[in-house]
Amino acid sequence: MERILIIEDDELIAELERDYLEANGYETDLAFDGITGEQKAKTEKYDAILLDVMLPGKTGFDVCRELRKSLRLPIIMVTAKKEDIDKIRGLGLGADDYLVKPFSPTELVARVKSHIYIHNLLSTTEEEEQQETEITYRNLTILPKSRRIYLDKKEVILVNKEFELLLFLAENPNLVFSKDTLFDRVWGMDSLGDAATVTVHINRLRDKLGKNESKNQFIETVWGAGYRFRID
Repeated sequence: MERILIIEDDELIAELERDYLEANGYETDLAFDGITGEQKAKTEKYDAILLDVMLPGKTGFDVCRELRKSLRLPIIMVTAKKEDIDKIRGLGLGADDYLVKPFSPTELVARVKSHIYIHNLLSTTEEEEQQETEITYRNLTILPKSRRIYLDKKEVILVNKEFELLLFLAENPNLVFSKDTLFDRVWGMDSLGDAATVTVHINRLRDKLGKNESKNQFIETVWGAGYRFRID
């Protein structure tokens, strides 16, 4: 069950928010001042925070700014003054949204539900990116999905066809491919140009990858046959 932290000094409003959220399947926790709310947010696990602007002990502005240093969950600020909206927008606090009192309880639930959904969607995407399968040989790392490569942990910028050529060779290590085969596989049979393009791109890759600690070229020329990505 998703859990919401309500930081609100008006107990009647806090209980109203709690009742509507719990009626829609959320678990809630209450804090009635900024210091307690900040402590709860840092030490317990929540899926979203409803944060009042005017709080005893520490303002909602300060609490939001502090929480954003370590937390990425949705923070919806609640204010009784419309002029606070400009502050929320302009201070770079990191709030995801705001509600102005009095607000509709159904709007409150809809905002919370929407922000939790978006947050979970983005988190899933980030996890998938982090789980990307790497191709690593010695001090070279290739990330196929994000199309990035790192040499000695430093990113090397490749243009599109340079990356595709390197990736194809690295995915087929120690196999020798002729220039014609590489041109067909990377550029496509219908592409303009000829196999000489492969030589140009191989030389560019060697320039960018040749300066590494091992002093070994990753791409080896096999005379009379073509090129291979050597890993042995």
